Amino acid sequence: MAAPVSVRLDDDVRKTLEAEARARHMGLSTYLRQIAIETAARLRRERIRSQSRAVGEYVASSAEAAEFYDEWGTPRLEDK
Repeated sequence: MAAPVSVRLDDDVRKTLEAEARARHMGLSTYLRQIAIETAARLRRERIRSQSRAVGEYVASSAEAAEFYDEWGTPRLEDK
């Protein structure tokens, strides 16, 4: 089980978030948890894409890396 987190919000921000939570038929804590989970997932996807892009750029600029991938090849049914 995760540990609770305490967040201090100013009155305007809290009112805005509470109104949005009510519109979604949930409590403020549930809404904030949903926002945090969705943001964490988006950040993970962005990090993975960035790392994949960096690998692709390296392979494109490195003859040794490109050769590795050429030798590594694409799996084929007859290879099994």
